[in-house]
Amino acid sequence: MKKILGLIVIAMMVSLYINEPVAVAEERQLQEEIVYQIMVDRFNNGDYENDNTSDVDNPHAYHGGDIEGIILKLDALQEIGVSTISLSPLMDNAENGYHGYLIEDFYNMEEQFGTIDDLNQLIEEAHARGMKVVMEFVTSYVARSNPIVTDAAKEDWFIEHNQTGPEWLTNVATFNLENPEVEQYIIDVAEFWISETNLDGFKLHAVDQAPVQFLADLTSHMKEIKPDFYLLGDILETDENSGQILDNTEIQAIENITLSQTMRDVFSEPDKPVSEIYEAWQESNKEQDILFLDDMSTERFTQTFSENGRNAVTTWTLALTYMYTTPGVPMLYQGSEIPMYGKTPEEVQMLVQFNSGEPELKEFYDRISALRSQFPALQYGDFEMVGSSGAMSVFKRTYEDETLFIAINNDSESQYIRLSDIEPGMELRGYLGDNLVREEDNGEYRIGIPRESVEVYKLQSYSGFNWGLIGLAGGIMAVFIFGIIYLSRKQKKRES
Repeated sequence: MKKILGLIVIAMMVSLYINEPVAVAEERQLQEEIVYQIMVDRFNNGDYENDNTSDVDNPHAYHGGDIEGIILKLDALQEIGVSTISLSPLMDNAENGYHGYLIEDFYNMEEQFGTIDDLNQLIEEAHARGMKVVMEFVTSYVARSNPIVTDAAKEDWFIEHNQTGPEWLTNVATFNLENPEVEQYIIDVAEFWISETNLDGFKLHAVDQAPVQFLADLTSHMKEIKPDFYLLGDILETDENSGQILDNTEIQAIENITLSQTMRDVFSEPDKPVSEIYEAWQESNKEQDILFLDDMSTERFTQTFSENGRNAVTTWTLALTYMYTTPGVPMLYQGSEIPMYGKTPEEVQMLVQFNSGEPELKEFYDRISALRSQFPALQYGDFEMVGSSGAMSVFKRTYEDETLFIAINNDSESQYIRLSDIEPGMELRGYLGDNLVREEDNGEYRIGIPRESVEVYKLQSYSGFNWGLIGLAGGIMAVFIFGIIYLSRKQKKRES
């Protein structure tokens, strides 16, 4: 009887929590992805035998991160909802080229990171978890120590160009990407990595530095080879030319630096209106934006807002809710889930501190990513701001017959917004705070949430009392009581 009773209760409880399976990697589109950006040398050391020149005390040297270290952390990344990992460049690099951008040999892996076989093992492990793997591909320049730079027959392959940015850029030679021979060379390199690995895409480095025609030729060729290959764009200096690149190439999404800075500015301090981000979004590439808050070359977002006295869990909750529920492809920089701090490049590029962290924040990563995956409207839906009050805004996303409202309150006070364009007889069910908004007597719906908080609502028909759930709970209780009475009587019979 005890076993039967236990099985009944377990079956009932399990039925309440069965979720729809997440789409397998092959079936997903780019808009469905949550990208996690990895700087391979500074992520996790999984194989100490390849640490030939590692020196963790030297910020300009290799620190030991490798492909094996990434494999060991795939489960942890899956737990926070990551669906695609984007790796820093993996080609053979010059001394101290830990970041991957000082390429000496396009056709070999950097031995500090592992081998091409190791990379394919990572891809296989990622695919087994429904995750995709993208690699950053540098097309604009090579290390001055690369043999092709001193090849007299290739003198016209390079141009004088004063690169601005990190100090290591002084050690690069810039390709003349308008030279047909250079273009073919880069295309051949791309073909090699596509044919020798099972990579799911490239993140093209510094697309703002390359001629649009070169990008068009390169990306169309890659799509001919592998039509479902992801093509993302990285920005080195300015995103002013992003629209032209997206319109004339096969690149599917580009980092939006302007929108990134606006998000950082708004969420770094309380009482800054969330509507400012919407205004910046209206001038953006919409669903073709890569949304990010920091990367290897910026001050960490956590560092910025912590200097203003903001709580880490609270602030990341606000920012992640915006990134994960609005148009575009969210991209996290490694360590954001901890969250890590860092002001200087040396601090920002430290190995990820996996032995620390905020459990509450990691739990929210899981919840908000699951919500994004559950509702297509959060990936593909139309997007509009339907109300603002103080530093709070409410956004609406609609896809086919699905409508969601996203409330983000960056105010230091509770705020509410009334919506009047919702049809009668409906209700808004909250999925983050379990809130419920029902129609008022005047036909309006009042969305109110506490200070520095968020909620995502689904529009649905008025449900009244949830008799199904009440009945289920009552049934479980009745079975439980019946079991207690039965066992009690059985015990009394034994005693008599």
